[in-house]
Amino acid sequence: MKVDIMTLFPDRMNEMLHESILGRASAKGLLDISCVQIRDYTENKQRQVDDYPYGGGCGCVMMAQPLKSCLEAVKKAAADKKSRVIYMSPQGKTFNQQRARELVRDYNHLVLICGHYEGVDERFIEECIDEEISIGDFVLTGGEIAAMAVCDSVCRMVPDVLSSEECYTGESHWDGLLEYPQYTRPEVWQGRSVPEVLKGGNHAEIEHWRRKMAILRTRSKRPDMFEKLELSERDAALLAEIERDERRPKITKPVAVRKALAADLPNIMKIRGEASTYLRKNRIDQWQGDYPNEESFLKDIQRGELYVLTHGEDIAAFFALMSQKDENYDSLTDGKWRSGEDEYLSLHRLAVSSALRGSEVSRHAMDFAEKTAKAMGAHVLRGDTHKKNKAMAALFKASGYKYCGNIEIKTEPGHDPRRQAFEKLI
Repeated sequence: MKVDIMTLFPDRMNEMLHESILGRASAKGLLDISCVQIRDYTENKQRQVDDYPYGGGCGCVMMAQPLKSCLEAVKKAAADKKSRVIYMSPQGKTFNQQRARELVRDYNHLVLICGHYEGVDERFIEECIDEEISIGDFVLTGGEIAAMAVCDSVCRMVPDVLSSEECYTGESHWDGLLEYPQYTRPEVWQGRSVPEVLKGGNHAEIEHWRRKMAILRTRSKRPDMFEKLELSERDAALLAEIERDERRPKITKPVAVRKALAADLPNIMKIRGEASTYLRKNRIDQWQGDYPNEESFLKDIQRGELYVLTHGEDIAAFFALMSQKDENYDSLTDGKWRSGEDEYLSLHRLAVSSALRGSEVSRHAMDFAEKTAKAMGAHVLRGDTHKKNKAMAALFKASGYKYCGNIEIKTEPGHDPRRQAFEKLI
């Protein structure tokens, strides 16, 4: 791709356009970007390129002759190429990603003309220009910034300038969407963490999240773009998922964790009852008997193994981290524990209040449980859930736990004992 930029300030533009990615591509011969001094084509000793406007008015107008002479020289040097002459003008059609794709597809020589002062002689536009391009509904002192923007946007899509097509096909505006959020190290900055899904290594889940975020961002930041978007069946399903997420309860107060106290038992039992009702409605035979009861929770509290997660002043969830060996885990079938160790902590009795079910409280609880376990020196966390409890199984997986096999529990006689067992190495 050859790009000639006709300008009054070639030196400053060359400095910008021959650095970084475009500079390396030029050195490899993939691009040929030249910034041509219009003054070199004047016909007077003063190298004059502008004069006063007919009819009066402020400022000066660029003259047609130097522009045309410069253009003829530029086109002659690229006579074997398919050229497009573009005048950077606030009166032009607004430039976008689609036009950039068309230019790199249809032409191998672009001439970008930078106006200055009050503009250029209209007769030059009528005689020599193929199209006018604007980069937005505002006015600059010259066309150089706009020309560099167009040049950069087009040239980065020339084959082999970037390492692969994916470097630009996944970016904002390529398919009518804005790009998904990006993150790099450190994992936590100013108290803000990288989304868990990006750390899990599951490429299908990562791609799902990124597409979902692209749709959400476009709808939020550029509703004008979103209105024009033709959603595929897959994108429509993602939009429905976004709308379901938005209907979920929101965390509006600070979230913290502490060890449970005996005084917390009424609230703990209330949440336990809400969880039992939720499981029954979803035909999950778990916590449908007397277990866990108030006595169970009180023993957990006395051992210092029960924790409550608070939302402001209210108890929003609870969980137990148990250090004693769980005999149910000795009879694992259909798989094996990843750690192969006897030393582990068990995550049990996780429940969230009905007012915040579906919010991020459960994820906060899982995060707090892991941090607490690490602080206790543990390297392995295990947990289990009823084989029909898809929500809890999904929470385990989203938190980095791996399914290891099946167990049968002995704590709820008369009820379905089948459980799926999970483990995480921390």
